[in-house]
Amino acid sequence: MDTGVESSPETGVVVGGIALDFPVNDTVSFSSPRRIPRKLQKRLLEAKTPTTSSVEEIEAKLRHAHLRRQEFYERLSSKARTKPRSPSQCSSHEEDLAQRLEAKLLAAEQKRLSILANAQMRLARLHELRQAAKTGVEKRFERERERLGTKVELRVQQAEANRMLMLKAYRQRRATLKERTSQSLLRRRARESKYKERVRAAINQKRAAAEMKRMGLLEAEKKRACARLLQVQRVARSVSHQREIERRRMREKLEDRLQRAKSQRAEFLRQRGLQHSSVRVNWNKMHQQADLLSRKLARCWRQFLRSRRTTIDLAKDYDALKINENCVKSMPFEQLARLIQLTGTLHTVEGLLDRLESRFRVSMAVAAMDHPSSSDNIDHLLKRVAIPKKRTPPRSCTRSREAKKVGASGEYARRAAKMSRYPVRIVLCAYMILGHPDAVFSGQGEREIALAKSAESFILEFELLIRIILDGPMHSSDEESESISQKRCTFRSQLAAFDKEWCTYLNCFVVWKVKDAQSLEEDLVRAACQLELSMIQKCKLTPGGSNDILTHDMKAIQNQVAEDQKLLREKVQHLSGDAGIERMEIALSETRSKYFQAKENGSPVGSPIMHLPSPSMPLYAPSVANTANRNNVSDGIERPSHVDRSLFREDTSSAKEFGSSDGPSGSAVGKLLTENEMIVNEFLHEKRHGFVDRFNISDKDESSIKAKVRETMEAAFWDSVMESMKQDEPKYDRVVQLVGEVRDGIQELAPESWKQEIVEAIDLDLLSQVLKSGNLDIGYCGKILEFAIVTLQKLSSPAQEDVMKALHQKLLKELTETCQTQDESKRPHIAAMIKGLRFVLEQIQALKQEISKVRIRMMEPLLTGPAGLDYLRKAFANHYGSDSDACISLPLTMQWLSSVKNSEDQEWEEHKNSLFSLKSNDSSSQDFVPLTTLRTGGSFLVKTNGSAMGSTSVPSETDNQQPEPECTGERIDLLVRLGLLKIVSGVSGLTKETLPETFMLNLSRLRSVQAEIQKMIVISTR
Repeated sequence: MDTGVESSPETGVVVGGIALDFPVNDTVSFSSPRRIPRKLQKRLLEAKTPTTSSVEEIEAKLRHAHLRRQEFYERLSSKARTKPRSPSQCSSHEEDLAQRLEAKLLAAEQKRLSILANAQMRLARLHELRQAAKTGVEKRFERERERLGTKVELRVQQAEANRMLMLKAYRQRRATLKERTSQSLLRRRARESKYKERVRAAINQKRAAAEMKRMGLLEAEKKRACARLLQVQRVARSVSHQREIERRRMREKLEDRLQRAKSQRAEFLRQRGLQHSSVRVNWNKMHQQADLLSRKLARCWRQFLRSRRTTIDLAKDYDALKINENCVKSMPFEQLARLIQLTGTLHTVEGLLDRLESRFRVSMAVAAMDHPSSSDNIDHLLKRVAIPKKRTPPRSCTRSREAKKVGASGEYARRAAKMSRYPVRIVLCAYMILGHPDAVFSGQGEREIALAKSAESFILEFELLIRIILDGPMHSSDEESESISQKRCTFRSQLAAFDKEWCTYLNCFVVWKVKDAQSLEEDLVRAACQLELSMIQKCKLTPGGSNDILTHDMKAIQNQVAEDQKLLREKVQHLSGDAGIERMEIALSETRSKYFQAKENGSPVGSPIMHLPSPSMPLYAPSVANTANRNNVSDGIERPSHVDRSLFREDTSSAKEFGSSDGPSGSAVGKLLTENEMIVNEFLHEKRHGFVDRFNISDKDESSIKAKVRETMEAAFWDSVMESMKQDEPKYDRVVQLVGEVRDGIQELAPESWKQEIVEAIDLDLLSQVLKSGNLDIGYCGKILEFAIVTLQKLSSPAQEDVMKALHQKLLKELTETCQTQDESKRPHIAAMIKGLRFVLEQIQALKQEISKVRIRMMEPLLTGPAGLDYLRKAFANHYGSDSDACISLPLTMQWLSSVKNSEDQEWEEHKNSLFSLKSNDSSSQDFVPLTTLRTGGSFLVKTNGSAMGSTSVPSETDNQQPEPECTGERIDLLVRLGLLKIVSGVSGLTKETLPETFMLNLSRLRSVQAEIQKMIVISTR
């Protein structure tokens, strides 16, 4: 092969070429010893394996080899370079080269054909050999199969024989074991029957002893009751006898006076008749006029009895309320507050006080005629405690009409315009001050002491006045007086004394109330300043009141602080008017300036000094850091009490307004506090199972009747919505309202940044226009539904996302099938719309419940610790007072502990004796003895060697828990256990009226234990 480079004379470009020499005769190369390449040698060695190849595989290999050969020729020809020669030489050389190439290609083709023929012949021979081998293999397989079949049959027969032998042995062992089991069961049944007989005998003995004790107690109680009844009857007879004597004496005096008056009148008429004979002529006419006037007077008196009632009737109604000095001191504070705030109580006391006021004004008017003098003017004091009442036009119109019917509209208007001399709430506040001064007052200053003394004196005179109204004039304790008038306390004299003490009490009350209102205003202003300071610190505001970077939380804080300050301003406006608002604004501005000034000076910014002006003093300077934790009186400033302020509401309906009451004294707040205590109590009792899981179980265990009623009501509601849309003139108002509820529900759950998007996506005005147009655009409704479902998926937890998607796909499939129904009317579209709305509303409710459960789970670690116990302890103290007053505030608990106090030693001895006897009887003959048959919480059966047998009365949830500790005889533990056993062993069901105050939160648990014990008694006594 020659290579060279030559230049073309025409172009002057150097051209490179490759010259290839292929010898015509290749015999020389074949004569030399052949050297096989490694790859071919490897393939030949691999081909020696006995794997047989089919014709298709061989043809595929040949085609692959042909392709490789063609690629080799192309690669080889591309590597050849042209040798630069003259044009003539180049052309001749190229012709020779072409001829040689053709010869080589022809030889290669012939060689390939020969190789192909040889391969086909080899394949034919291989096919024949394969057929022969296949025939031989089939024959060997048939022989082997016959041999193996014979062997398998022999083994099957042998296995059947072995199985029969094993089955026979198993039956024998089973019969033996069954016999042993039956014998052991018989022995165990005999032991159990003996044990049950002993337990039944012990129970019957205890029951008989308890019945005898109960009968003895009943007999003793009956004797004591009879003795008390006889004593009461004797006292009543003596009192009635004394009253009868007093009435008889009074009647005799009145009869004597009447006889003297009649005789004097007859003498006067006789003398007048002698002097004026003309009077006899008009005697008949005067008699008729007197008869007419008497009938009119009787009619007016009957009308007065029906409409306004007598003073003694009003006094009896007030006495029935049981609001007196003794009852108030023994009554718990919360009960007294609820009694005083009842509408019936207020109306009854108000009617009595109005009557006393009218009688006092009449008596003062009569006294002024004989002795010109004026009563104490207390209008300036009444104005300080008066509450402006909002009078609606209908109410005033009604009053004016009633006044016109009576015929004294001008006089009635003047009476209504005047303030009541005895405000009912201030009078009742005196009882609260007398009964619970610690709850009303926050300190013991001079004003509080003076008010307490004046309240005591006022109540003494008031109750004496009530007794005089009910029982008549009373004798005074002065024995040295000679005249009867000095020894008797009449209604008129006592009314004057009552009014005098009232003026003193009202004066002290106003002095204390003014100071209390000032203290309340100071606390409200301080709270507003603290909110302002907290907002400035959290939102990082500048002195200009702005911040360029406000997050969603900061905006929410600003909005909440603005709302709280608005409520505080309304309260200050209610207390002090515009002057209080001005002082509050000054305090807020000073707080901001002091904060920024302290921040600039580098001083601690957590407690700047605020100067808050008060009505009584120009400036005072409490610390912000101390105001949050101040619970007692400091620096002579008294904390206000919400108790007395709650008495000055217009009526109970005004408790919903913010400015009507300062403390959580309404029934709704009390109910909320009770529910919070119940929740904390459930947290503490459900540590092992989880409070939220218990809620789930309780939801599933609802009564089927309630669930069916709910389902029926929901179905009826959605049917009514659908029927309203299927009418000839469809009404879509309810659909728009439901879509509005969907939007509001999503907005409540979504963050603030999403709300604008939600409002734009769910446009109620546009939806209303689309529905009222008559063309039910199912596409637009579908977009709203899709947006609502996708938003709920975003708001749901990641764990619920897959479930939400599955429900979404299922709903879309159902809606598609509903809409594709062959119906020309709009009913399928209406049904699809209602189904989608119902699905979205259900998902919103489910999401809200899930969020509530998550919040409860977040609170659970806090409430199951010491914080929960402290909360329950404080709540119990708020309800029933301190520990020092437990004997008075917890009467049912004292009665409960006293009922078992006398029998504790006897019960403990009986328990130990019965336990010892059972152990001694069972230790010799039985393997099982009871640990504590009378232990609170259940009994266990254990083996004598210590391995547990099982429990008969403890639920399965507590199997993994530590058993309840056994009573060791300690006094308090023994009293509590005996008391609990007595409570749950009663036949009648437990109620709140009979349950001790300390177990009010666990009433349901005690009822369940009582039911279990009664069930056990019934089972054991069959």
